[in-house]
Amino acid sequence: MVEFEIVDKDEVENVEKKPPTDMGMVNLALKECGFGKFHLRLLFSSFVAHTAGVIATATTPYILPIAECDLDMNLVEKGVLNAIPYLGMIASCVVAGFLTDTFGRKKFLLLGFGGLFIFSITSGLSQTYEILITSKFFEGFLFAMSFSPLLALTSEFCHPGNRDRVMLVQSSFVALGQVVVALKSWGILSFDWTVTFFNGYFVLHIWNFYLLIFSTWALFATILYAFLPESPKYFVTQQRYEDARAVLIQVYKENTGKSADSFKYINLFKDKTKLYSESSEETSMKSKLSAGFESIKPIFRKPLLFYLLFFCSINFFTMQQYNVLRLWFPQLSTIVEHYRRDGADLCDMLDTYTGDLRGREANSTFSVAECVPVRSGTETYINAVVIGIVSLLPNIITSILVKHVGKKNLLIICGLICVGCTLALRWAMSKTELVSLYSTVVSSARAMISLTQTMVLEYFPTSGRSLAIGFIMMSGRTGTLVGNIMFPILLSMGCVVPFFTLAALLIGITSLSLFLPKKK
Repeated sequence: MVEFEIVDKDEVENVEKKPPTDMGMVNLALKECGFGKFHLRLLFSSFVAHTAGVIATATTPYILPIAECDLDMNLVEKGVLNAIPYLGMIASCVVAGFLTDTFGRKKFLLLGFGGLFIFSITSGLSQTYEILITSKFFEGFLFAMSFSPLLALTSEFCHPGNRDRVMLVQSSFVALGQVVVALKSWGILSFDWTVTFFNGYFVLHIWNFYLLIFSTWALFATILYAFLPESPKYFVTQQRYEDARAVLIQVYKENTGKSADSFKYINLFKDKTKLYSESSEETSMKSKLSAGFESIKPIFRKPLLFYLLFFCSINFFTMQQYNVLRLWFPQLSTIVEHYRRDGADLCDMLDTYTGDLRGREANSTFSVAECVPVRSGTETYINAVVIGIVSLLPNIITSILVKHVGKKNLLIICGLICVGCTLALRWAMSKTELVSLYSTVVSSARAMISLTQTMVLEYFPTSGRSLAIGFIMMSGRTGTLVGNIMFPILLSMGCVVPFFTLAALLIGITSLSLFLPKKK
């Protein structure tokens, strides 16, 4: 087995051999601030923001069965609608990552979630498949714009001693968001509201109201982040030392309840503040962009380029596995509810459904007016809640074990679990077997994504961290896009094809994880 060793470039603090770097001093100050009210407020804002992001992708699967007739969708069109937010994410995440490192985290959080709220409203008011799919594209585009700064901001308010655990706890917000979405979906979609305007020209179905209600999460995220400060580490990279010191004092006061005078680092960077004149704040856009391009050059050189390609490869297949199974679960569960029979396993039921679908499409006398939507029953929502709750367990377990077992070993273990359970899904016969295997696959894949993101945050320097996250997430979202479009195509070829394909790809990526860089 080959192992590579790396050193975190901006957070290594070897006080005995040389004075701490600027970033090292920020870490010491954050350690002095402790963990308290400010971090709880930061994590609550992150939870609302993560839930808003989950809503951008996770609400679509729940409306697929009920909106099938209203939007006249076939199986492939459902797959495209599931995947389209990820195309928007791919279009923006890398550019947003670079601009975030150059112009700050907070600006893009406000722009991203504010725009997400606007297009969520547009999705809720949509009357055609084309309008809905366009709105979902921009929802993905704007959430990706805010995702890199969301991770970076939380990470940069933590010191190395507690960062891994905080980031792993934050990653559990995705699973919590899925539970929230499942419960609210159950509560809303069980009704059958229809409101008609302008003599039937404009109709709001229950799924329209459903999307409109969920749009409020993006609005709340925008408001919460408006009251949080910018990252002190970003200020340091921009040589805005006075601003960085003010933020650290704010964190200290809020966490400890003490006055600023008792802060050990109250005079931090005061000697450097004099070198930073007020006129430097008026730095031109051209100068900022030039400095930004200069700061990211190391990412495209050895060894960071190798690490970037490595993590991109892993995240491509891991997010593909996670999101394909997660996004298709409500549709698959609805099929199982309506096609269950004694002695039939999952593939028997899915093959029967795809056969009926082909027969319906081949019937030339079939019209949209005769279409009867297949509503998800209580069982689908309960199962989705169970999967969301179970998905929390790996985050709790990994946050405890990460210091003892190591991220690399945890990643490999989760990969092997995913492979075994994905293969076993094909033979699941009972509801208990299906939900158990599905929960294990989704939660283990979620843990793999969280571990990968945590490693990226510590392997790349602050000046290029958001850009690195952008590349990693672009890779994963590309995998999601490809997977969601290919899944219904492979499913129409036979149920075993998509499940065995996913398992085979994950075997390869788990093997690749043996060569993960080892942090010294």
